[in-house]
Amino acid sequence: MCGIFGKFYFKKTRLIPEEFKENINCLRPRGPDDFGFYTDYENIILGSRRLAIIDLSSAGHMPMTNEDGSLWIVHNGEIYNFQEIRKNLENRHKFKSKTDTEVILHLYEEENEDCLKHLRGMFAFGIWNNKKKELFLARDRIGKKPLKYYFNNEFFIFASELKAILKDKGTPKEIDYSAIDEYLTYQYVPNPKTGFKNIFKLEPGHYLIVKESGKILKKRYWQLDYSQKLILSETEWEKQIIEKLKEAVKLRLISDVPLGSHLSGGIDSSLIIALMAQEMKKPIKTFSIGFQESDYNELPYAKLVAEKYQTEHYEFIVKPKMIEILEKLVYQYEEPYADSSALPTWYLCKLTKEYITVALNGDGGDENFAGYTRYNAMKLFQRLKTIPFKNQLKKINQLFYQISKIKLFQKGYRFLDSYNKEPLNFYLRLIDYFGQEEKELIYSKDLKQQIQNSRWHSFLSEKFNETKNFDWLDQILYADINSYLPDDLLVKVDIASMTHSLEIRSPFLDHEFLELTAKMPSDLKLRGQNKKYLLKKIAYRYLPKECIEKPKQGFGVPLEHWFRGDLKEYLVENLLNKNFLDFGFKREGIEKLIFDHKSFRQNYANHLWALLMLSQWFKIWFRS
Repeated sequence: MCGIFGKFYFKKTRLIPEEFKENINCLRPRGPDDFGFYTDYENIILGSRRLAIIDLSSAGHMPMTNEDGSLWIVHNGEIYNFQEIRKNLENRHKFKSKTDTEVILHLYEEENEDCLKHLRGMFAFGIWNNKKKELFLARDRIGKKPLKYYFNNEFFIFASELKAILKDKGTPKEIDYSAIDEYLTYQYVPNPKTGFKNIFKLEPGHYLIVKESGKILKKRYWQLDYSQKLILSETEWEKQIIEKLKEAVKLRLISDVPLGSHLSGGIDSSLIIALMAQEMKKPIKTFSIGFQESDYNELPYAKLVAEKYQTEHYEFIVKPKMIEILEKLVYQYEEPYADSSALPTWYLCKLTKEYITVALNGDGGDENFAGYTRYNAMKLFQRLKTIPFKNQLKKINQLFYQISKIKLFQKGYRFLDSYNKEPLNFYLRLIDYFGQEEKELIYSKDLKQQIQNSRWHSFLSEKFNETKNFDWLDQILYADINSYLPDDLLVKVDIASMTHSLEIRSPFLDHEFLELTAKMPSDLKLRGQNKKYLLKKIAYRYLPKECIEKPKQGFGVPLEHWFRGDLKEYLVENLLNKNFLDFGFKREGIEKLIFDHKSFRQNYANHLWALLMLSQWFKIWFRS
């Protein structure tokens, strides 16, 4: 696991390695164990910061080369089947290390871009071909590991993080306002944008070939197909799922450093603990995070699982002291990013790193088995052609929410407010943060003119258009796996973990496991209103029933409480600040959001958090 960097000049130039030291070293948290670079002093410089996980010796130093020095690689990630691939290569190549990085290098030497077909894991890597004067870059199928880049007619530059690119003197730093509009829609910047004009992130399941002529080829090498269903009995499906998940867990236990797991108390992470317990001889180190607010706290359920499997368990309570780390959080996430669960994830990774270097988690369970409440809402939508007295019902829901403060009425309002005859528009309104009416409330005329190229609607519609042959649930699962998962959830975990030099592995996101669940009939995922039907059925064999039958909480943060209490003044101070408003926001619109939230007219916690994080992003990256 590492931080990687590279710059490729299309014409020969005088390369001085010391000039790039800062670019590489700003990735140090991703790789505190080793530093290295390679350059031909004419066209290319590659840099790496290494977090040693497999083969801790100096033989794992990067950049790494093949036998004749014609290829050089920098690699961030883990290839879980590298030992199996290595066996097929050993009689034709001389290996200097026991790393997975060297396996990628020799595999590419034989199969070029087809090497990607054989890799099972998470990765982002760059390979320099010294003979062809060509750069090959690839990102894993799901998007676990990041790869960002900028290019012009003189050079191409890439890195694990924007920070390393923005430190380059030849790379301009400008706001991409269309990306800001997309961010306020989704809570993240959808790929391939980053929030910085003309700086991009490589999409999951894609590779790039950059030639000395300046020509760049981008190609998709993998995508999920939900159209080929397997006809199996329910019992046979149970067997297939548990066997493949066990395999995915076992592969992710290969490590030369201490290893453990995150435990939320929900089905997904708890099931991973259960399967780890079958493979590990020592007690598993488990780590959980909680809140003082009981309706956001899952620690009691995590304790049940920890006790059942006799884990070495550690807990941390998050208190509303985010002011102390907010700027650091925004700097590390570097793109506009508003998933508030980044806060507990940050603290969880900080706690975890005190004891281990590799942790497994339950990410991907909801995307595989339809675990989000919005899937229930979509199923209800499929049955309703119209809703009589919709506006009256909205007002009733709003009134009950104001009186009772019960979230159920807020959800009812959200459903009614989102209702639209078009499935795509309904789903987008379910998941968006700022709808068009709310944007109208806070956008100035100047800002509206600067967001003409926004994909606030077309980004998701493109995903739906790729799924015309799928049923409605598979359409949504596909869309989430190609948008929300890589651009939100995996970004959250990657940044929070790598800032603390911690590696996270996710068995549910094994691509072979994903390919298997894509072949499942939808009614084994969502049966009636019962989400994750088959996975829950499997979980009863392994977990306390309280963990399976409890309401889904997710990894939410009590922002609605904090913004009406301890953080109210901080919110006003930042959002009504002239420096922020001058970026194109209307004071009276933001004042209305704050007032309506404070008076329980609406729960605008997510909207206010998105604006707060954006205000800090402007402050940190465009202070002048």
